[in-house]
Order: sequence, then structure tokens, then C-alpha cells
Amino acid sequence: MAPRSIWNGTISLGTIAVPVKVHSATERKSVRFHQVHEPDGARIEHKRIGADGEEVPYDEIVKGYETSSGEYVVLDKEEIDAAAGERSRLLDIEEFVDAAEIDPVFFDRTYYLGSRDADDAYRLLHAALDRTGKAAIARWVFHNREYLVAIRSIGPVLALHTMRFHDELVDASDLDISAPQRKPTDKEIKMAGALIDTLHEDFDPKMLTDTYRDHLLGYLEKKRDGKAPKPKAPKKPEASDDLLAALQASLER
Repeated sequence: MAPRSIWNGTISLGTIAVPVKVHSATERKSVRFHQVHEPDGARIEHKRIGADGEEVPYDEIVKGYETSSGEYVVLDKEEIDAAAGERSRLLDIEEFVDAAEIDPVFFDRTYYLGSRDADDAYRLLHAALDRTGKAAIARWVFHNREYLVAIRSIGPVLALHTMRFHDELVDASDLDISAPQRKPTDKEIKMAGALIDTLHEDFDPKMLTDTYRDHLLGYLEKKRDGKAPKPKAPKKPEASDDLLAALQASLER
């Protein structure tokens, strides 16, 4: 069964309309833990409690914005959707940029865009972005928030990346990082470059596996069966005072 789309709308490019549907391009694989009461092993339940101390039914819960201490303006779903106006179902392209010029630090989450009813327009936009290496910059209202997004071609489909706004990035100059005591020498840089070359491989995304998760799941299975070994403290890497010697040792290894 094909995964369902999470949003349906239209990309607007001048007078060209490209109906699309949005699909998640990623799937969380992290190991999830639950809160458990240690004496009896029962899972902890969380309840919604009102001011009177009684549990509140889910159908009585609405969204409210706090305007002052203890005072809220309540909006229902229709009012929240109306706040987005025409953009609630529209991806309005504002400009095109070279996709390679977007620093990855701005990317947040990735989605796939599928064609919806207008294959010709979809294929045209995909082919144009693929051939030019451009990314379309647009705005997207999703889950009661406006996102800046980049739309580009990935293989046979279009992809949408939600992006961080410029003021959401921490300026590296504001960090409490001590300045280096000295600059690396030309010989050190050359040896470091040689080390990098020895480790160079063509990028293969299939090699990017979560070894921590695999180890943790394996340990959980052993502990369930009463065969878990006692955890060992991780070894701390030792910094070398002789950088050239450390580089030479790494190259020889």
C-alpha cells in the first residue's frame, strides 16, 4: 500500500499551475523508550487534567493563544486554517537560485512532491529544474506555520526542503570558542590532505547506517534474554601534543 500524502496543493509558477501532493521523504528510526514504573514494570500514563483536578475529555480541548497571564483567545480549526488565506493550498514560487549555492545548514526536513492530475506541468517543472540545476524558493503553510522551502529535482521526482530562516541560525562569531594558538604549517596541511585522500570514497548513501541504534537494539534483545554483558566505559581519545607524529601514524595506519 502506497503511503498517503500529507498535504495536497498547487505550485504556482506565473500562469502555470502544478498540482502536487506532499509525501514524507524520511522515516524516524530512533529507538523509542517509554516511561515505566520500575517496581511493577507498568507503563506510566499521562492524563489531561483541568483546573478542577478532573480529567478533561479530548473532544473538549481546543487551541488557545495566551494574550495575558491566564487569558486566552480560542480558535477552532476553521479559524486557524483561514488565517493562512490563499496560501493554505498554494506553493507560490518567489524566485529561482542555484541549488548548489544553498548551504546545507539551511535545510531542515525533506519531502517528496508527487504529481496530482497534471503530469505535463509536473514533468516540465522537474525537467527544467533538473537541466538548469536550479531550486525554486517558495513559501508553504503547513501545520499552522509558514515555511520557507526549496523545491528541486531529486532523481525522477521533485523534492521539497523546509528551510530555516536566516535569523534562526546561530552566528558562529557569538560562540565561546577560544582562538587557535597558532596556524597549521604547510607540512601539516599537506599531510592532513594526504590523510583525507587515503580515506576518500565515492559517496554511497547506503553506507549511512545507524550503528548506535543497531547496537542498542542488539543489547536490548540480549538483556531481554538475560544475556546482556556488563556495559564498558567508552575509551576517551587521547590528544597528541605532536601533531606531525600523529598525522604520520594515521597515514601509516
